[in-house]
Amino acid sequence: MVLRLYNTAARKKEPFQPLHEKRVGLYVCGVTVYDLCHIGHARSAIVFDVLVRYLRARGFEVTYVRNFTDVDDKIIQKANQAGKDTDTIVREYIDAFYEDMGRLGVLNADHEPRATAHVNGMIDMISTLLDRGVAYVAGNDVYFSVEKCRGYGELSGRKLEDMKAGSRIAVDRRKHHPMDFSLWKEAKPGEPSWPSPWGEGRPGWHLECSVMSNHYLGPTFDIHGGGKDLLFPHHENERAQSISANGGKFARYWVHHGFVTVDSEKMSKSLGNFLTIRDALEAYHPEVLRLFLLSKHYRTPIDFSKDAVIALQAGLVRIYRTLQKLEGLIGPPGPLRGDRDAFLTEDHGEPFLADFVRLMDDDLNTAGAVGLVFEKVRALNRAMEDAATGMNGSVEREFNTGRDQLLLVASILGFLQVSPEDFFKGLADSRLEPDPEEIRKMVDERRAARAEKDWASADAIRDRLLEKGVILEDGSQGTTWRLDV
Repeated sequence: MVLRLYNTAARKKEPFQPLHEKRVGLYVCGVTVYDLCHIGHARSAIVFDVLVRYLRARGFEVTYVRNFTDVDDKIIQKANQAGKDTDTIVREYIDAFYEDMGRLGVLNADHEPRATAHVNGMIDMISTLLDRGVAYVAGNDVYFSVEKCRGYGELSGRKLEDMKAGSRIAVDRRKHHPMDFSLWKEAKPGEPSWPSPWGEGRPGWHLECSVMSNHYLGPTFDIHGGGKDLLFPHHENERAQSISANGGKFARYWVHHGFVTVDSEKMSKSLGNFLTIRDALEAYHPEVLRLFLLSKHYRTPIDFSKDAVIALQAGLVRIYRTLQKLEGLIGPPGPLRGDRDAFLTEDHGEPFLADFVRLMDDDLNTAGAVGLVFEKVRALNRAMEDAATGMNGSVEREFNTGRDQLLLVASILGFLQVSPEDFFKGLADSRLEPDPEEIRKMVDERRAARAEKDWASADAIRDRLLEKGVILEDGSQGTTWRLDV
């Protein structure tokens, strides 16, 4: 089986062939550190965390680079509002980033550079672009000339003539073309700045990622990742200036994930639906949040809603209940094998692992993989029911093998990382319970359906409540409910 990834540049899935056999260079645009991370940042971090884990499990040696943008208009504005210097703001939000990602089980990247550590490299790249005639000086600013770049717009599928005609960018008379973008910005009073041949100033945003990716991965590397919101202009401009300065192809595969909406609306502070990771973790267990964000294919949009997350929470509860039952039968699991990072490169003849590889090789289909995990859990529960009359050595080995396979797959997806006891304790501390009034209304509807002998409707209501983590119990005193924890 061969891993196939959807390459935005080609607009299709392509077999993944790294530049160097079994070695992968991956660059992902990181956060601008001026505020707490939101749920969209969580999706990005988790998607590429799983990609790295899976590549390593398939036997690749991965060099993963994820940057911090630590000089930006928003950082300066935040510092001014808070009455602090920019470096203090940057340190605070980098620390917050690591805390949030740690709780979500996101691994650190191999290299996590700050943009300001590479300003000299950015000045060198600007000088190269000027020497090659694809950039120009305007006062104390430097701009990239999009008209001088062959193939500008190919990544995002745009044409320069269309962009010029439809441009709503405020006219800057110093620009040769409305879409020309800043490589170096003249310093303003009170802002961070660095000396350069063009005067005191700071680099443009797009330039930062070009220089840092080149520094750690070279002028041509395997995968560049980020959200669809970065495709244009950020990634288009990165690609243009990098190829113009260094030659080569820059990134060979472009991987973009879809947006996160909240209750079917684009997330924004003005709408009051801006959901930080910390807000979400107040209400949901970290593994519930992670599982939810993996429950849709990474390229599709995902809508964050209370009901949708609680439905996934109920599923995760069932998985941990299964692990709890297995512990009662065969004891706690031992450590996964030490060479598990290459475990999936072997041919085990195991249908579960083969199906997992097949799904993940198809453009990282985590949605299918999550469904496969639930199927495995159902199979284990059926096997435990069949073994209720007695255990023997063969059955015990079957349970141990099944559990090891489940935990191996879960370790790549990044959940089932705690004991059942710790999970249920954490769930009790963080859960957002369904609305009792809503539950009572549904129980009354079910009671009415049962009175009318409408068993199909009654069963459907019971199933909807179960998805919310609510278990109904019918007794002589009527129907009561409890949460499945």
